[in-house]
Amino acid sequence: MALSIWEMLAVFGAGTAAGAINTIVGSGTLITFPVLLATGLPPITANVSNALGLVPGSISGAIGYRSELKGQTPRILRLGTAALLGGLLGAILLLALPSDAFDAIVPVLIGIALVLVLLQPRIAAAVQRRRDATGAEAHPHGGPTLLVGLFLASMYGGYFGAAQGVLYISLMGLLLDDSLQRINAVKNILGALVNGVAAVFFLFVAEFDWTAVLLIAVGSTIGGQIGAKVGRRLPPTVLRGVIIAVGVVAILQLTLK
Repeated sequence: MALSIWEMLAVFGAGTAAGAINTIVGSGTLITFPVLLATGLPPITANVSNALGLVPGSISGAIGYRSELKGQTPRILRLGTAALLGGLLGAILLLALPSDAFDAIVPVLIGIALVLVLLQPRIAAAVQRRRDATGAEAHPHGGPTLLVGLFLASMYGGYFGAAQGVLYISLMGLLLDDSLQRINAVKNILGALVNGVAAVFFLFVAEFDWTAVLLIAVGSTIGGQIGAKVGRRLPPTVLRGVIIAVGVVAILQLTLK
């Protein structure tokens, strides 16, 4: 189906906004997906076109955070494997399950993630006190708990992906002894991997709207650079506040639709 010039501008603008917000927090799908639906695309076509279109934006955001990624290659390889496997399974489930299968559980997951993001400084301080008392050291890659958590979050990301970045940040913030900005940089890599593997799978089994894909790809690439410039300058407290605000909007949109 052909998009009008105004619909094309709307999709491009949504892609730019999504690329920026995905880089800073992760929830860009909540912007692009409704816009694609408003143009008349079927839900599955809109979802898979969105997933493919956002891949360049995720890569752009990761490049913008490249200085925060220094020294994290072993962590990325380990966590990225779990993300790839989860994202692929989520993409398969998108085509195998009813479209409303996750509707009930997703807002609950995001709500829990927001509470963890809010309490993360206190929880991290308590964990550090316990480590100091026992002499235990933090696992540099989060251990099996983080791998399982990221696999499940990535499975959801491959299925739909709204606010998956919030889930990533809450899990890594709790289980990794590192700064929020470095964790956010890893989140961008994981998002690119999940969107990428889902998009490759969809290429063989689903129908795309290539005009929408191109518009979102170009917009999200620009937005990724904007998001990196803004996000890297935010103090941890402000960044945490942005994450919580976006997460609350995500919950409202998912529950009131």
